[in-house]
Amino acid sequence: MDDDDRTEKIRQRAYEIFQREGGILGNHERHWHQAELEIDREAALPLTADDALPETREIDSADVLTVEALAMRTGISGDEAQELLDRLGNDRAVIEQAARDLQARKRGVD
Repeated sequence: MDDDDRTEKIRQRAYEIFQREGGILGNHERHWHQAELEIDREAALPLTADDALPETREIDSADVLTVEALAMRTGISGDEAQELLDRLGNDRAVIEQAARDLQARKRGVD
């Protein structure tokens, strides 16, 4: 990914974060920084057969099978999976990473 592509992806993601948080002005630097972290983390993730889905695949938070599949695939509870889907929208890569992070934190606490 060249710098122009990265900057455009960050710009789009920052806007998505802005919208997801209710479109409240004044947090643009935090949105940009969060978008940079997400985009760079996604670029560094190794692809597995399970991850190699088209980027346009969206997750419908009302889809019980998707919630259960996310929970089973990542080892989090169904309630935690539903909360992630509700909070993060339909960006599969961000949801999958958040679920992995949540499970890793839980394992560290146990």
